[in-house]
Amino acid sequence: MIVLLFVSCKQNKPEHKSTTDIQAKETIEDSVNKTDKKSYKTLFNENPEYIAKGFDFPVGKPNAQGYYNAQKFQENNHLGDDWNGVGGGNSDLGDPIYAIANGYVTVAKDLEGGWGNVVRIIHLYEGKLYESVYAHCDSIYVEQTKFVTKGDKIATIGNCNGVYYAHLHLEIRNSVDLDIGGGYSIDTTGYLDPTKFINKNR
Repeated sequence: MIVLLFVSCKQNKPEHKSTTDIQAKETIEDSVNKTDKKSYKTLFNENPEYIAKGFDFPVGKPNAQGYYNAQKFQENNHLGDDWNGVGGGNSDLGDPIYAIANGYVTVAKDLEGGWGNVVRIIHLYEGKLYESVYAHCDSIYVEQTKFVTKGDKIATIGNCNGVYYAHLHLEIRNSVDLDIGGGYSIDTTGYLDPTKFINKNR
């Protein structure tokens, strides 16, 4: 069981490169008409039913029942949390991923490289903008430029076409529309500890 703690966001097959080795193919032009922060707030003010009222966990809703955080925020300079099913390996492949809060989908597509299928959602919560990033998805069930509500099924857990054992890489950012990045960094500017943030803002 201890071995499972080290497989998340790490290579399952040695011939593949990790997230940090591959620059994901997301450019400003690709990012679905990204809106500036003022416009996001306007968008939510025009659609107030989608303003976030609180956050839940993205798997085993609402409290991550049946899952464990296999690689926590800043463990090995990790910029997110890796959620795995308690069965380990690929036992959670295809399990549902849920929106952690009401929000607006800005990205829902294959970014290739070590990221695979990614969903990015902007949230307006207590007057501030946040972004949740869900990576390595198997299937995606939401569309870009659409709103979602907390608990909506947005995707399923994947393994990035066999690059990793199945898991969900979740990031929460307090600086929205950053480049997708590499998933690991000593510098955490713009990134929040997902578990701490969710627990504090239920």
